[in-house]
Amino acid sequence: MSDAYCTDCKRETELVVDHSAGDTLCSECGLVLESHSIDETSEWRTFANESSNSDPNRVGGPTNPLLADSALTTVIAKTNGSSGDFLSNSLGRWQNRNGSAERGLIQAFKTIATMSDRLGLVGTIKDRANEIFKRLEDQKSTRGRNQDALLAACLYISCRQEDKPRTIKEICSVANGATKKEIGRAKDFIVKTLGLETGHSVELGAIHAGDFMKRFCSNLGMSHQAVRAAEEAVKKSEEFDIRRSPISIAAVVIYIITQLSDDKKPLKDIAVATGVAEGTIRNSYKDLYPHLPKIIPSWYAKEEDLKNLSSP
Repeated sequence: MSDAYCTDCKRETELVVDHSAGDTLCSECGLVLESHSIDETSEWRTFANESSNSDPNRVGGPTNPLLADSALTTVIAKTNGSSGDFLSNSLGRWQNRNGSAERGLIQAFKTIATMSDRLGLVGTIKDRANEIFKRLEDQKSTRGRNQDALLAACLYISCRQEDKPRTIKEICSVANGATKKEIGRAKDFIVKTLGLETGHSVELGAIHAGDFMKRFCSNLGMSHQAVRAAEEAVKKSEEFDIRRSPISIAAVVIYIITQLSDDKKPLKDIAVATGVAEGTIRNSYKDLYPHLPKIIPSWYAKEEDLKNLSSP
């Protein structure tokens, strides 16, 4: 028994649970505080001398709205004996033939789930990627194409649409052998195909350099103060016409912030953490250098500190 507040007794009283009726009652006045509660514990008991081969579950797995009759299917068991039963064998073959398309979807969803887990993505991103692939499958657009590249591209598009973008290089690192070029082509194909389906262009969502800062800084083990300065600098950089990709701007800002701190990071380490080539970071540094006094927070570095940076 446990204690809870009874509205009739006006105080904390002990509770009594009637498992047969599913009611929770006050032990003093008998008021029903909760009715028709669901017992979520298992409906069976397992003893030490029982065999563990038999499965006592009487329910299937969770339903999936993207799969037809998910968790409600019937399995046709094989008959005993060498001759077998004609009806049972025929039904079994029919079931296998009809379930091949759904088995392909299930395998695709498992692959997307594995990639999502390896990247630490939330469930909403995985679900949207599953939905995108299901729409392609319904249009018979996946036949004859690189399946691994399509699944990786679905995940990339889902990240963009959920405002949690990942670089193609990051997606490529968890894809099953698909290259960056293949994923890029698959992404363009999916956007075009879904655009034709709906009659309007597919919105991917804008990418900002700030979307990558915390993750990149965490990969480099930067201090909280340095991360804060990098985030402010990236936000300020958007006010200037710097014609570089958001990922390149994020990488060069991290490079500058670390050079202004006591914990300087080699250019090679920043290139590895951000996935941006060293040459690209150097060229972006040239574009950003004239604006540093207005970009770098004054509380983090003074003008004299900026002058000590190497000129491009």
